[in-house]
Formats: sequence, structure tokens, C-alpha cells
Amino acid sequence: MSASGHPIVVRRAEPADAEAIHETFLGPRAIAGTLQLPYPSVETWRKRIAEVAAHDYLLVATIDGEVVGNLGLHAASKSPRRKHVGSIGMAVRDDRQGRGVGTALLRAAIELADGWLNYQRLELWVYTDNLAALHLYRKFGFAIEGTCRAYAFRDGTYVDAYAMARLHPAFKLIEVTDSNE
Repeated sequence: MSASGHPIVVRRAEPADAEAIHETFLGPRAIAGTLQLPYPSVETWRKRIAEVAAHDYLLVATIDGEVVGNLGLHAASKSPRRKHVGSIGMAVRDDRQGRGVGTALLRAAIELADGWLNYQRLELWVYTDNLAALHLYRKFGFAIEGTCRAYAFRDGTYVDAYAMARLHPAFKLIEVTDSNE
């Protein structure tokens, strides 16, 4: 449910959503919080949606049928040794930030990752100055694993990002013992 009381519906993106996703990335806050470049084309988004890999998921959040945010959930690597790892990137339209859209998208992605895709680890990168996103990710169990200095060039300067990850709650780590003991 959004802050305005309207239900937030999360579903898989369709080519017809390209224009709305394009609109999301016209917002200065949405662009500043992602690796996307300003001035995206509708055709670029249409192509991305139409050509999404079979094991990748592009979700959209809608309120009253209007797309207000999107999230990509992708296999982190083609390596069989990392097939248990998913990577997340998301954006919420500037005028809908702070109203539950990111929460709905992240909840849906985690349910998909944990319950259907058998991902044991989810990874993401977030700019260190994106406090709202940091709060959201921590709420869902993501932890900072490191700082990536000068991670990206944004608006004329280099900015740092945190590498964050979340392990599936039922995941069991193998205990490593020191063989010299």
C-alpha cells in the first residue's frame, strides 16, 4: 500500500512499459541514484525490456495502473560457481520516492529470489550519499561489505558507493577452521 492509500502492484515489465520507465529516468534524483545516464531514449528501454535474458527479471511497480518504479534482478555472473548470487538495481520515480514503492519492489524481488530462483545471496551497490536507499536496504537485511572509492562519475565528480549484500536467512555458511590448531 502506498503512502496515499492506493495499492502498489508489482509485476513483470512489458514492452509497453518502456515509456514509463523512460520517464522515471528523466527525474534528476532517479538518475543521480543509479548508473543510468541522463537523456535515455524510449527505444533503448523498449529494446532492454524486449531482449531481457530468460533468467533476468525486470519488475515494475504500479499505482492505479501507472508505472512508478522498476527493479532489475539478474544473475550476478555466468560462472557456475556464482549461480547462487543475484544482483539488484532499482529506481523510483522522483515524485513517488519515500512512499513505499521501493519497499514493494524490493519485497517482491526478495520473494522471487528466495522462493523461486534459489538465490542464496543478493548483491547491490548504492552511492554512499543515498541515505534513503541505504535505510531501505538495511531494513531488508542488506549489510555493507565494503566501500568502492570513486565508484562512478556523477554530475562532474567521482562518488563512492557501498557494496551491500544479503544472505538468504536459511543459508548455512561452512565453518572454516584453522588447520594449524
